[in-house]
Amino acid sequence: MTRWITGLTLACALMAGLAEAQPKASADIKNAAGETVGEAVLEQRDDGVQVTVTLTGLSPGPHAFHIHETGRCDPPFESAGGHFNPTGKQHGKDNPQGPHLGDLPNLDVPQSGRVKAQVTVKDVTLAGGRNALLDADGAALVVHEAADDYKSDPAGNAGKRLACGVIRR
Repeated sequence: MTRWITGLTLACALMAGLAEAQPKASADIKNAAGETVGEAVLEQRDDGVQVTVTLTGLSPGPHAFHIHETGRCDPPFESAGGHFNPTGKQHGKDNPQGPHLGDLPNLDVPQSGRVKAQVTVKDVTLAGGRNALLDADGAALVVHEAADDYKSDPAGNAGKRLACGVIRR
């Protein structure tokens, strides 16, 4: 019996270690008035970081959604800096010299103002390495007032920043 309990303890310890090996982070997303308009969960995957975001209270239509380089969200959210871009590329998936690692697909918000989206951000990690979101100055998720055109440098003509959330472990 002791041998089985010891084996079970070891198995539990190994499973706990595996859970820790895939870090998670989150972000409470707030508008300029400080009201919570959504949340995001970020999970490390083998092929990048999976971002699952749920938002409410947005105007219907397309809204740009990006990872920004600094973990600060002081309204009007310029404190979040530019797009997360450790590789020094230009903005947009349609730009031959792009994209930034923080360039994400537009969010298509329905009439209800509620949207849930999931995207895997390739070549990014939550912690460790040059492309880590949880580095010394952190990172933030930002929702813009308009659609990203996927090509105009530096920010895709997405308009002002409507909401922001600091990515935290």
